[in-house]
Amino acid sequence: MLENLINLVKEHSGDAIVNNPAIPNENNNEAAIQSAGESIAGGLQNIIGSGGLKDVLKMFGGQGSDVSSSPVAQQLSGNVIQDLMSKFNLDQGAASNIASSLVPNVLSNLVDKTNNPSDSSFDIQGIFNSLSGGKTGGLDIQGLLGKVTSGDWIRTEMAILTFRM
Repeated sequence: MLENLINLVKEHSGDAIVNNPAIPNENNNEAAIQSAGESIAGGLQNIIGSGGLKDVLKMFGGQGSDVSSSPVAQQLSGNVIQDLMSKFNLDQGAASNIASSLVPNVLSNLVDKTNNPSDSSFDIQGIFNSLSGGKTGGLDIQGLLGKVTSGDWIRTEMAILTFRM
């Protein structure tokens, strides 16, 4: 999953990273792309691990169609900003510009690819199993997404409570 996610970051890194003078050379571009991908994946793991499964499900289920304003995107953007500042010595403004351009585009594309039955590059069950360290293996993530999109919060909450136990 991480490799596919980093490829998504590469696809969307044009102006944000590759053509950005704040990240001056090709070696730094590759490192920044890798760092952003790892930061997004690690952030998703942290969100799921700290009780934010419902927020991630809502994002993947299309609840609130603007991914950039979701709590998940906001948290992941903050993670990317911190990583870029610490690893590449960028100031907060430059790091924020990169994250605000990159993270919503990557997440939107990830959600689109995951929900597209003819695109097998990302599998929702596999993503959640990877992010949770296998803890969601017993959950029907696709079924939960259906409950989230239909507004069936009681069954969704029950499944999430089961996941936490």
